[in-house]
Amino acid sequence: MRKDSFANGEFHHIYNRGVDKRNIFLGPGDLDRFLESIKFFNSTEPIGSIRDIKELLANSQTSDIWEKRKRLVDIVCYCLNPNHYHLLLLQHVNNGISEFIKRLGGGYTKFFNEKHDRSGVLFQGKFKSIRISSNEYLLHLSSYINLNNQIKGNPSRLSKSSWDEFVNPKDVIENFCHNKEIILGQFNDGSKYKTFALDALEDILERKNRDKNFGNLFLE
Repeated sequence: MRKDSFANGEFHHIYNRGVDKRNIFLGPGDLDRFLESIKFFNSTEPIGSIRDIKELLANSQTSDIWEKRKRLVDIVCYCLNPNHYHLLLLQHVNNGISEFIKRLGGGYTKFFNEKHDRSGVLFQGKFKSIRISSNEYLLHLSSYINLNNQIKGNPSRLSKSSWDEFVNPKDVIENFCHNKEIILGQFNDGSKYKTFALDALEDILERKNRDKNFGNLFLE
């Protein structure tokens, strides 16, 4: 049993990486499937396969039927990298985070193994989590996650984050985040958040190099 305690209304940094540090995304189709999993597995209602959900939506007369569902969590921001992911989640219902990550990890592993002709676990043990204890931490963590795929230079083609959802929303075809206003509402506009985030990331990386304990709060 996990030692973590996830309370409704609290924010948590959730992250994990591939077993033996292997890549968990081998092509753009893998990224797309993980994002679909983030979208479709986030429901309090029992669910079948993603194929079943898509067929249901395709046959529905109501285009926004899925958006009316009750979610397990809010995905505030995310970053997918070739061998690991970061999520900032707000839990809505009891056991919501654990159930969501269980569905996400299990469903994506099944898809990945079938597609790439492999078997066994894909992720390195149980997912990791850190409770967000202050608004300052929340803001800085959003910067770290949104820009995580840019930390080591140019983003890989096998990476994707919610950065554009925060700073270039008009260029985004589909949104995967909810409750972004908990972050953006603290700034006059998206450009102010962009400036803050870029400065915050630089500060985080400098402090990580100086202070190991601080670095643990933003663990890769």
